[in-house]
Amino acid sequence: MGHHHHGHDHGHDHFHGQRNQNRKGLLIALVITTGIMILEFFGGLITNSLALLADSGHMLSDASALALSLVAIWFANRAASSRKTYGYYRFEILAALLNAVTLFVIAGFIVYEAYGRFFAPPSVASGSMMIIASVGLLANIVSAWSLMRNGDVKENVNLRSAYLHVLGDALGSVGAIVAGMLMMLFEWYVADPIISVIVALLILKSAWGILQHSIHILMEGTPLAVDHEEINTLLLGIDGVKDVHDLHIWTITSGLDSLSCHLVVHDEKDEQHILQNALLLVREHCKIEHATIQIEKSKLEHGELPI
Repeated sequence: MGHHHHGHDHGHDHFHGQRNQNRKGLLIALVITTGIMILEFFGGLITNSLALLADSGHMLSDASALALSLVAIWFANRAASSRKTYGYYRFEILAALLNAVTLFVIAGFIVYEAYGRFFAPPSVASGSMMIIASVGLLANIVSAWSLMRNGDVKENVNLRSAYLHVLGDALGSVGAIVAGMLMMLFEWYVADPIISVIVALLILKSAWGILQHSIHILMEGTPLAVDHEEINTLLLGIDGVKDVHDLHIWTITSGLDSLSCHLVVHDEKDEQHILQNALLLVREHCKIEHATIQIEKSKLEHGELPI
């Protein structure tokens, strides 16, 4: 006996409402990031600052990342079809994966450019550089605040990847300010490439976390907030359940998890009562509104799943 539990309207309303908020936060951040990117690029050319040029290059990747995240949310809203029964929600995870890869590329470019400047650091107009970097930092703070206030940067991997891009920008701006101060006070021009490399390493650390999480979801891994063994034990503890097998818990997209399993029950027990208890347990402990649970008794013959 199979059962599909579709959840309540309030669960779907909350999910889609949060996605609308995510879209709003991304749009605000995109407008701000694009404007500051242009300012830092021309500012870097005028002041001859690698730190500013590196940060503007990073902001270019960020603007692309924010735009990609927006496209992903729009694309994910397309209706499911007979060929795509889960719809297009996974496009958001693919966008997060691509964003992580671009962070690696940008960090590599910064390190490559900094390497040449270590041996022959050029003079930099540190005062102008600090002013431009300060404007960039302020804009990054506003962008990050917009994403935090309107979006789900904790649970949504697509939005978090965009958020980390913005934080990387903020770090780049802080680095440019520090480098400008050192050059202004001590004429220590090698500070420019040194700070750039430090920022690049911080960017790599953030990118690695997003890359791991995205791949975990694409590999149908158990959501990080769910303990597979604990759920298995709790289901076994339901009165009338003899065995649990083929328990799978996975993420369709951030904020939308799914579960399926088979419960072997005693013949004399009321399978509908057991099923209801199982669904309530899954909702309470996994926050999963949609679960597919198969109830089996002794007369049912069922093939084994080879994984």
